[in-house]
Amino acid sequence: MAKIHQTFVCQSCGAVYNRWRGRCEACNGWNTIVEEAAAAGGQSGPLATRPSRARGRVFPLEGLTGETKEAPRIPSGIGELDRVTGGGFVRGSVILLGGDPGIGKSTLLMQASAAMAGTGERVAYISGEEAVGQVRLRAERLGLSDRPVDLAAETNVEDIIETLSQGRPPALAIIDSIQTMWTETVESAPGTVTQVRSSAQALIRFAKTTGTAVILVGHVTKDGQIAGPRVVEHMVDAVASFEGDQGHHFRILRAVKNRFGPTDEIGVFEMTDAGLAEVPNPSALFLAGRDHQAAGTAVFAGMEGTRPLLVEIQALVAPSSLGMPRRAVVGWDPNRLSMVLAVLEAHGGIRLGTHDVYLNVAGGLRITEPAADLAVAAALVSSLSGAVLPPETVYFGEIGLSGAIRPVAQAGSRLKEAQKLGFAKALIPQGRGEGDKALAVETLRHIADLVAGISAGAPRRSGGQRGRAQSRYADEEV
Repeated sequence: MAKIHQTFVCQSCGAVYNRWRGRCEACNGWNTIVEEAAAAGGQSGPLATRPSRARGRVFPLEGLTGETKEAPRIPSGIGELDRVTGGGFVRGSVILLGGDPGIGKSTLLMQASAAMAGTGERVAYISGEEAVGQVRLRAERLGLSDRPVDLAAETNVEDIIETLSQGRPPALAIIDSIQTMWTETVESAPGTVTQVRSSAQALIRFAKTTGTAVILVGHVTKDGQIAGPRVVEHMVDAVASFEGDQGHHFRILRAVKNRFGPTDEIGVFEMTDAGLAEVPNPSALFLAGRDHQAAGTAVFAGMEGTRPLLVEIQALVAPSSLGMPRRAVVGWDPNRLSMVLAVLEAHGGIRLGTHDVYLNVAGGLRITEPAADLAVAAALVSSLSGAVLPPETVYFGEIGLSGAIRPVAQAGSRLKEAQKLGFAKALIPQGRGEGDKALAVETLRHIADLVAGISAGAPRRSGGQRGRAQSRYADEEV
């Protein structure tokens, strides 16, 4: 019998040490190193149990004839989920799905498994956290209890693989969650780095050999990262994040990694009493209920993958009584806001150093592209001056450190989406004259004079001046 010796493994990155340390040198995490048992003189996991070295087969590349076909996919039956995965589940692929507790991961996967089972495919839902009766209760609440989905409550990976191997291989197998799984080849507690890595490796091998698409549900840490070793994210074919806020009924499915599809697509869902409902036109939903007469609001025409998306940017600029004014941001990069504020003051003549600034993306969506700079600047100037922006105008453009407005990609798709929703005008960068309804701007000074009637060095004007500037912009032929 192999001698057992103790090793110390970081629970964040999987680095191995021969003694305990307070800080991991690989990921700089504190108190993440845990003692685990390992077999000395050999490898643990599947390589240790294999009796002999098998001879692998080699397939010549030049032997392929005909056109290169796309990997066969299995539609999930949910359009927004298929959009994120690239058209459906690729046979033999493994997807790691993460999200906050209670965000709706199990609900989404139950609806997807029921939709696929309704088409005649064999689907297995393996739960390591709930009993079969609890999973059935969720299916009854969603009205899916009549779908032929195979249910099981098991945490042993070997038993799961043996059960799934009996009969016809399932088209989809859902493991909820990977942190609860354990394998007999590793002598450590479930949820540790070694167990999660070994269990994921065994399930990935099963998926590749049988052609079954496997979805691994992963817990997330308080920082929003998927718990467990980061090596699991490299092992799987796709990593998806299910985002949302408990205060909003919108849910965003975003692909972080995808070997068989795009990584910039999102799927939008709405949480209802009957489960998650697809949102085919999220722009109309995000803009519903906005106040057209409120200062400090601007509509941003953004892009999420191939889908144009219109959201409302809300800004509040108020005088501060603090020595260091507040900068609060929800749904956008705080560093990007600091840069826009600095450029506004340096090149636009807008004095914001003594004001508190609050910025919010309405609807709970998080924006990452720099094309939102122009909409943010317009909302900030509008809130500072008190001028109401024209409600039928959208904004997009990147702001450079020199104060210039830089062009962004896919301007035509953004303007087409805005026109479909009834927006007659657009404020866009110079050189993107897409149609006669677009007004091109070159610098931030142009925005300040055009949108709110603010001249350099005079942050506020009288109401009549603001009114004339606003009327001039609204009536200008573009």
